[in-house]
Amino acid sequence: MRITIEISMYPLREEYEPAIIEFINELKSVDGLSIRVNPTATHIFGEYDVIFDSLKSCIRHSFEKYGKAVFVLKVLNGDLEKSLEGSDL
Repeated sequence: MRITIEISMYPLREEYEPAIIEFINELKSVDGLSIRVNPTATHIFGEYDVIFDSLKSCIRHSFEKYGKAVFVLKVLNGDLEKSLEGSDL
């Protein structure tokens, strides 16, 4: 089953950008995921198990390396990638 996830990361530290950039780059390195980044959130498109297995690993790595952070996810059953083409997202 293909899904779409919108995720926002809020590292609880003054220098937050390195944690966000590394998290996004880790997701981009996963085969089978399509990633779109905008200023307030990242959209992930792909198979349910691939996305959640990747998030499990990437979030754990972020916690271990950078400490506390808040992750906010919106999960949709369906792949919105094609419907978002041409949008500002």
